[in-house]
Amino acid sequence: MNNFLKIILILILILCHQSKSFAKIQNKIVLKVNNEIITDYELKNKILSLIMLSGEELNQKNINKLKKPALDSLIQHKLKKIELSKYKIKTNNNQIQNYLLSVSSNNIENFKKNFGDNNLSFQLYLDEVETQFKWQNLIYKLYSNKIDVDENSINEDLKNLIKSESSIEEYKIAEIEISINPNNSIKEQVEDIKNLIETIGFEKTALQYSVATTAPKNGDLGWVNSKFLSPSIYKIVSKLQVGEISKPITKQNNIVFFKLSDKKFSSTKNINVNEIKQKLIDQKKNELFNLYSRSHLSKLKNSSLIEFK
Repeated sequence: MNNFLKIILILILILCHQSKSFAKIQNKIVLKVNNEIITDYELKNKILSLIMLSGEELNQKNINKLKKPALDSLIQHKLKKIELSKYKIKTNNNQIQNYLLSVSSNNIENFKKNFGDNNLSFQLYLDEVETQFKWQNLIYKLYSNKIDVDENSINEDLKNLIKSESSIEEYKIAEIEISINPNNSIKEQVEDIKNLIETIGFEKTALQYSVATTAPKNGDLGWVNSKFLSPSIYKIVSKLQVGEISKPITKQNNIVFFKLSDKKFSSTKNINVNEIKQKLIDQKKNELFNLYSRSHLSKLKNSSLIEFK
């Protein structure tokens, strides 16, 4: 059996023997990712924070759903922190403040208080949010000079679209993208994500577990012109009802879920061509940045020593 899979199974067995309420919180090292450690306190705090933020009931069923994906998320978090320590990426306090305002219904102090009232660490939660934004900025810094979008091709596509269509359909889409772990079956990983979405919601799952650069925005891709989706993605998204989540899409080394948040039709006579063009450019750039983000994180994981303590 693969060592990493053994680690996961051992940790699950350990957690299964602990109390449902996690009353006795210790600070033992359970996993080491190179020089970074994951303690049982961090793992328990992660699970309980997710349950609290989702508004779900604290019970063994919900705890069990979150054990393995919570550990996977912490491993990714540590890998990102290790990589970020090699670069001078400044914390963007405005990004973090705006995000906290959005998730706290404009009441950050009360949001923090909820953590304290439940004996949970807000600082650990904040550290993960900060790391997500810094990781996104790092990927932009490392790969922005490799992003090349052919504007002439886009202009031609737009011209043909306006000539051939009287109206265009746009979709407001969110995404969750997960790197496939070769040590676990795809079916098992899909079930893990489905359980997370069911327990904490699509947006929080995207923030906590998606490897896409849209993760800090809860997976939000914004409005996407239907004509510029790939045929395979269009076939899936076009059949979704507003609020519905797609079946998992497996491609290359990742699993993707889409959520249709809204849709609308616009007359080609009234569209802002420059605005549509910019959205399309952003869409194509985002796809490339996601590719680089996945690849970069995958290389880090493959070259890192992950060991049970």
